[in-house]
Amino acid sequence: MLIYPHIDPVALALGPLKIHWYGLMYLFGFASAYGLALWRAKRMGWSQDQVADLIFYGAMGVILGGRIGYVFFYGFDRFLNDPLWLFRIWEGGMSFHGGFLGVLVAGVVFARQYKTPWLEITDLLAVITPPGLFFGRIGNFIGGELWGRPVTDPDFAWGMVFPHVDALARHPSQLYEAVLEGLVLFILMVWFTLKPRPRMAASALFLIGYGCARFTVEFFREPDANQGFVLFDWMTKGQMLTAPMIVAGVVLMLLAYRKTAMVK
Repeated sequence: MLIYPHIDPVALALGPLKIHWYGLMYLFGFASAYGLALWRAKRMGWSQDQVADLIFYGAMGVILGGRIGYVFFYGFDRFLNDPLWLFRIWEGGMSFHGGFLGVLVAGVVFARQYKTPWLEITDLLAVITPPGLFFGRIGNFIGGELWGRPVTDPDFAWGMVFPHVDALARHPSQLYEAVLEGLVLFILMVWFTLKPRPRMAASALFLIGYGCARFTVEFFREPDANQGFVLFDWMTKGQMLTAPMIVAGVVLMLLAYRKTAMVK
């Protein structure tokens, strides 16, 4: 049985200035996206300024969309009682699905500015996003949040006790998500895009890959205390928000290859 290591959430303290690991994870995620986008931009004919602008818009989409999404998806009742809670970001609360929608909106803004096909942008984002998801889940683990459900087998090798939660051995679901949504999905996206693919296919694969990974890990992740199971007495809010991504991904993949077949 493993014990959660109680990692100090402050990575570096310089007098009154404190740099938190979670903030660094966001920085690492944006930096990795920038580096990958520069690599991909060479074959797309993009300039370095375009890449920098895309990452800036994407970062704004992640931060604003992530916060707004969390408030509306997971705490709308609290927002109605206290609208200013939306702006108290220091109290925590970010949503992947909100950030995802925010990035899509940011892509629209970028597409209009540079007169670039929106699906070309989303195909690029699909490849450069998974490392950021990896770092984000590592940040969750360091922060000791979003822990997993209790393990059913007492001999399960990966059972981890989170002392700040209780004395039960639980799944370290943050690490499961880091591996599946981050590393595995990134490898899949890079492999898939090494060869020319129809426009929209990479975006579709990201939706399917992330959706399946998140939907699966939710079976091992403790539902949010204020949410519980929201559908059929077993589906979590995360699964409810993720299922449409899988469906949309399958539809987009079929459309991408059907359009290619029609052109040929």
